Amino acid sequence: MRSIMRCAAELIILTAVAASAAYAGDFSADIVSSSQGGSSTARLWVSGDKSRMEMPQATVISRIDKKVVWVLMPGTKMYMEQPINMQTAVSTQDKIYGEIERTAEGKENINGRNTTKYRIIFEADGKRGSVFQWIDESAHIPVKTAAVDGSWSSESRNIQPGPQDPALFEIPDGYSKVPDM
Repeated sequence: MRSIMRCAAELIILTAVAASAAYAGDFSADIVSSSQGGSSTARLWVSGDKSRMEMPQATVISRIDKKVVWVLMPGTKMYMEQPINMQTAVSTQDKIYGEIERTAEGKENINGRNTTKYRIIFEADGKRGSVFQWIDESAHIPVKTAAVDGSWSSESRNIQPGPQDPALFEIPDGYSKVPDM
């Protein structure tokens, strides 16, 4: 159970990294995350202040409107509920959590999309950090986010802009809540 929680927490962070500048654009995409430890792929859906990320081990649904994150475990048809952490939540605003400064650094084509590359300086837990983020300005969708030092990146591929099924952002029928410990 703890490994699922740790995995879910990491994936919530990846969700935030991948879609933190989702603006008001609804979309779905494959998220390919790479770091020195390897790479992983997940499927992401975003609609306003709601997001869903499916991985082989778990599905994470973030609902800013309800201030909750649900971690679904399809193998057991159970879910865990946690209060949302705004530092790791997908934002529908044009800033990432704790953003102090955003500077455009030019235009680049990423995965066939014309993007603006930004350097973003943010503060979290009393520490400053910096990332690069590439935004498809016409669709208002983040296409890539990466550490300035190149140690990790997260790319949105196979982006499908448009409305998403509201049922994606609800707990499916037949799931039971894991009792609070």
